[in-house]
Amino acid sequence: MSEKSRPLSKELSPDDFSQATDTVLKDSKGAGVHNIEIYAQQYQHIGYRIALFFSIFLVAYAYGLDGSVRYTLQSYATSSYSQHSLLAAVNCIKAVIAAGGQICFARASDIFGRVTILIVSIVFYAMGTIIECQATNVSRFAAGACFYQLGYTGIILILEIIAMDFSNLNWRLLASFVPALPFIINTWISGDVVQAIGMNWKWGIGMWAFIFPLSCIPLLGCLLHMRYLAHKNAPQDLKPELQIVKQMSWSKYLIEIFVHKLDILGLILLCVAFGCILVPFTLAGGLKSKWKTASIIVPEVIGWCVAAPLYLVWEYKFARHPVTPWSVIKDRGIYAAIIIAFHINFCWYMQGDYMYTVLVVAVDESAKSATRITSLYSFVSVITGTILGFVVVKVRRTKRFILFGIGCWFIAFGLLVHFRGGPVSHSGVIGSLCLLGFGAGFFTYTTQASIQASTTSHSNMAVITALYLAVYNIGSAVGAAVSGAVWMNVLPQELAKNLKNSELVSQAYSEPFTFILKYTWMTVERQAVMRAYRYVQKILCIVGLCFCVPLLTAAFLLRDRKLENVVALEDLEKRDKKEADSSQESSL
Repeated sequence: MSEKSRPLSKELSPDDFSQATDTVLKDSKGAGVHNIEIYAQQYQHIGYRIALFFSIFLVAYAYGLDGSVRYTLQSYATSSYSQHSLLAAVNCIKAVIAAGGQICFARASDIFGRVTILIVSIVFYAMGTIIECQATNVSRFAAGACFYQLGYTGIILILEIIAMDFSNLNWRLLASFVPALPFIINTWISGDVVQAIGMNWKWGIGMWAFIFPLSCIPLLGCLLHMRYLAHKNAPQDLKPELQIVKQMSWSKYLIEIFVHKLDILGLILLCVAFGCILVPFTLAGGLKSKWKTASIIVPEVIGWCVAAPLYLVWEYKFARHPVTPWSVIKDRGIYAAIIIAFHINFCWYMQGDYMYTVLVVAVDESAKSATRITSLYSFVSVITGTILGFVVVKVRRTKRFILFGIGCWFIAFGLLVHFRGGPVSHSGVIGSLCLLGFGAGFFTYTTQASIQASTTSHSNMAVITALYLAVYNIGSAVGAAVSGAVWMNVLPQELAKNLKNSELVSQAYSEPFTFILKYTWMTVERQAVMRAYRYVQKILCIVGLCFCVPLLTAAFLLRDRKLENVVALEDLEKRDKKEADSSQESSL
């Protein structure tokens, strides 16, 4: 009997236990990676591949439309609680949760399989949606948003991983854009949906608790069909594995999986550190400053002095499989891409966190128009990136496109600094967001393809992709924190300066959508509020423009690897070795 197939004894020493689990979870790439490689062999037929990617498109269409609508309805929800300024705090909390969830879901998918994590994500998504739509205050709404974000994060990650599993490197960029294609349609539909829902945001959010799970049925069917074909057709030594280490105590098994392999403690410390550091920035300002209160100071102290140091000590000294795999990250092709990932969403949040509110209050757009305008970024970026995907199939290089796209962002942010409010800003904002999306199409997903090309092993690719997306979400959290801090600390002062009435200031700040119903566009009060919003948006866009500089610097550090016609570079090495062995045998 071979070493790998021999049953494990009931009594294992710690060293034997670690070696045994590493055999199953690491040396065999983890059951998730092992199984998906076998599944991919069963779905080589073009018809199967089309069905799979169309199923991915359906899932992405559902969560994409939901995301576009929910982005708008979230503003109405916080406004209905008379706490619209806490919109940034909700976004910051969601981004922190997403950052930790990305890595956890990626490692879990390598261990337990793609299907398991897909189902878990669907459950979190539906549960969070139900909690959000039934929330009676902003705290409960934020709690629901956390569960929703976990599910949303898991779904996005699993779709990207499946697209990665079933595409070669030169086709990777195009495959990665399949989950993003629905934005082309949703940009125009979302405005009509929001207009039809009106102020009834609870129904507008709650309906996705059953719409989204239904949209996932075709994808689950494809994955289960692969599993059936694999068990039916695969050779006996390549049958899909069950991720259970037999004859081990469940307590030891769970500790090994969740504490060591998934590094749950490291993820918790990471989320606590970022949450305690960033969220107070979105809460401390407002009509009454809270910077000196214990509710702000204590979380900051916990974040900086307790959670962050503990996280670093744990990762460096004790974690067997750290959240941040330093041995892989030290390659400049990877750490440069991670720096870009952070700055993409940080810069975007500077102009986008309150863009819908600015459009409605300071540009006098309707809800339908404002929703469509805020979706233009995604619309243009997806079209641009999809066309670029076909180009990269032939060119097989990415760096030149990334540099060009970042250059477009400098111009776009400059335009946004100029067009930020007033009736003349309608066309200017549209043009600016289109240019921002055009540039993003050249470097957001392209950088993700670049970091995957710098990862040699298929078994590491899901974790590195998750790390890229996690840092992307950390950029969202920091961006939401900074934009929220600027909004809460500067806007009340500007409103007070322009309105000279404390009651009007309070209403314009806390309930802007209610305020504009009473004070229409040509009233003196509305014009005063418009000037205040223009000033704050100017500051935010200037900050975003400044941080495009490190974005460009990191792009110059990227490696310009050739995207080969293989799933991972290790496959190229195996193919070259096999060809060399064959040529050697033929010469003999």
